[in-house]
Amino acid sequence: MCKKLGKFLLKFLAIFVAANAVLFVVFFFDLDGKLLFNVVEPFLKDHYDKMERKDTLKSPYDIDKFPKYKYD
Repeated sequence: MCKKLGKFLLKFLAIFVAANAVLFVVFFFDLDGKLLFNVVEPFLKDHYDKMERKDTLKSPYDIDKFPKYKYD
């Protein structure tokens, strides 16, 4: 019983140390920020640049018509 618990704790500690080391490397070299900047941002930029948008310059501007600011 004690031997199994010792092996389990040793495996758990090894996994914990390995995960901590991987997370430290990601943090130290800012790998998550580099991934976002080099992979995700260009993809999103291309996606949103291709979207159809309303051209606000073509909409008529009536200077004598004002919006109503009263609530009914």
